[in-house]
Amino acid sequence: MSGAAEAEPRRDRALHGPARPVPEPAEGVWRFPVPACASSVPRTRHAVRDRLLAQGMAGVRYQELVDDVLLIVSELVSNAVTHAAELSPEVTTELAVRDGWVRVSVEDGDPYRPKALESDTGRTGGRGLLLVKSVTLQAGGVCDVERTGEGGKVIWASLPVPPRHDDRP
Repeated sequence: MSGAAEAEPRRDRALHGPARPVPEPAEGVWRFPVPACASSVPRTRHAVRDRLLAQGMAGVRYQELVDDVLLIVSELVSNAVTHAAELSPEVTTELAVRDGWVRVSVEDGDPYRPKALESDTGRTGGRGLLLVKSVTLQAGGVCDVERTGEGGKVIWASLPVPPRHDDRP
């Protein structure tokens, strides 16, 4: 019986070949400009999700990263559409995958620099940036707000790509 159990893995290797290294996500930078309106939130989220998957971030290894990035995109685009539409008819999301990091940024033309509000049980909203900061930090990433050369702002978050299983100690 033990001979049959040993033969199974050899036969499986013969059929499927040696184990191949898992490829890293393909790198690049993509921009998604959209009108500053509510329908742009799901539109941008779907475009970012499709691009992440096209870059090779499908599967269990990337699931938490993709979920975190999509949550961040939803919150940042929603904030830009809600608070900056009057001064910024267009919102641009940029997705960058490089050097083991995924960076997502949302740019609008409003100069107001938002601040993450602390938890306040009396308010029904206003905690989107706090959520973005929390998700980003929990993932081991960083986020910030910067001014653009045109007088607007860009809010960004960078999250590390999870290591392959064979890269872990």
